[in-house]
Amino acid sequence: MAVAEEVGGGPGPGTLARLVPASPGLRLAGRRVLAVIPVLWGVTLLTFIVMNMLPGDAAEALLGANATPAEVQQLRVQLHLNEPFWVRYGNWLGGLLKGDLGTSLANGENVTSILGQRLPVTAELLLYAFVASIALALAVAVLAARRPNGIADRLSMMVSMVGLSTAPFVLAPVLVYLFAVKVHVFPAIGYVSLSQSPVANIKSLTLPAATIGFPLFGVYTRLLRADMVEQMQREDYIVTARAKGVAPWRILIRHALRNSLFGLITLVGLNFGVLIGAVAIIEPIFSLPGIGQVLISSINNHDLPVVEGIVVVFAVVTVLANLFADLLYAALDPRIRYERAAV
Repeated sequence: MAVAEEVGGGPGPGTLARLVPASPGLRLAGRRVLAVIPVLWGVTLLTFIVMNMLPGDAAEALLGANATPAEVQQLRVQLHLNEPFWVRYGNWLGGLLKGDLGTSLANGENVTSILGQRLPVTAELLLYAFVASIALALAVAVLAARRPNGIADRLSMMVSMVGLSTAPFVLAPVLVYLFAVKVHVFPAIGYVSLSQSPVANIKSLTLPAATIGFPLFGVYTRLLRADMVEQMQREDYIVTARAKGVAPWRILIRHALRNSLFGLITLVGLNFGVLIGAVAIIEPIFSLPGIGQVLISSINNHDLPVVEGIVVVFAVVTVLANLFADLLYAALDPRIRYERAAV
């Protein structure tokens, strides 16, 4: 068999089949995928229950207060709202298993089409906020940890404390007033797509991204700075590197920062779920045509299929983010790979 594989120029299908299950990363991904099934089911069921506990229903919200009881009942029958709870949830869940997220009760539009139009804006906004906040936090935390209690450290602590203490809905009008009204650098509201103008696209997303990213920057900076300072002062491998004459910046970046990234990766993975609320608040403030605006209007209209579709998408993204964080652990620390491979 070994000769056949050598002559053929590579491993055969049987060899590949044996190698794939041996990969700790693939085994980890498989376990996470299996674990997420009951989680997603629980999230959808809980959302369905909460939406049905709200006063009123979609028929009353769509027709308004002036509608007669007969008109409301007729629309309820038309939208299948008169059916029992478990029947409606079972029908929706059956459609989800077939890849169908349902139809909006408000306008009859397919939920998949609504998400396809709105998700790119929200994804672009969150990506901008995450990348900017992480990049700035890394730079500021390294400067602060280089000289604890120095000028850079004190400034970083003050700025990060402001970020932690300021709510996004308070920060948004302040940024608009400073950078849109006073300085006229960025637009106050509106969105320009990337295909129309890349520069205008970045400008239209800068203030909303700063509103979401500034609190994240505060959290990431304090976490990284505290972890790196503790490692630089207490860890034995830092003392050994100094004894070998390694440059301080090299010790800080290559050793202390790399080990501090584990906490940051965990926090970033968990933040994806928290940002649903931030997006729902920030996007309407800046008139961005993203998921947040649709989510608020759908909750007000009791548009359950749209709300469930948004919840499912964000739940899947959160699970994938945490899976990616677990895989990054193995990339940063080979010992994690070896331990999993031995299990």
